[in-house]
Amino acid sequence: MAEGGAGAAGGIQWLADWDGWFVGLTFARGIGPDELAARLGAVPGVRPGPLGALDAWSMVTETVDGDGVARVGRWGDWSFAVEHGLPAGAERLAEVSRGGVEAVHLDPQPDHPPKQFAYARNGELVCCFGLGEECWRGGHQPDFLLPELIAARILAPDGACARPDEEPYEVRDRHTLAVLEHRFGLCLPRHLIEDTPLPAYVTCTR
Repeated sequence: MAEGGAGAAGGIQWLADWDGWFVGLTFARGIGPDELAARLGAVPGVRPGPLGALDAWSMVTETVDGDGVARVGRWGDWSFAVEHGLPAGAERLAEVSRGGVEAVHLDPQPDHPPKQFAYARNGELVCCFGLGEECWRGGHQPDFLLPELIAARILAPDGACARPDEEPYEVRDRHTLAVLEHRFGLCLPRHLIEDTPLPAYVTCTR
């Protein structure tokens, strides 16, 4: 199982420039990778073994419509799931966070931009928004990250967008990913997503 220290290189800002970001990413602090997979709806008894990204995508085509494949590991304080196919983390984040766990979900939304962020804690969706649409926030505490977003000059003090209209979306997204990286201590080296065989589970999203 992939593991690494919190100080290892990677962060998550590199996602802004990654043309191949088509996987959902779910992070959980307070549970291990296997429990994360279970909370994402892992099908009991279906363990295809360590899979790299290409094999995981191939397996998605063989699953029941609506299922996905989650490759899991741990990096720093966070367990993570790389979700191929329909990301269970988008629907199950509150469930993932039950019992005092923290959970973060990043969804690239390649077909329906913008990219999406959500944070849940102790069974409750705390805050969510689209990258580049931080002025429209949801969750039980929509202003949870407002001080950090204002300090990073992503939002103005009144909550309005503070970024230039003509700013490239990669630059815009990197600013927000930097806030999330620093606020939650998120780090996930690119090689883990692209190249490293990881323990895998079939996840049912229905």
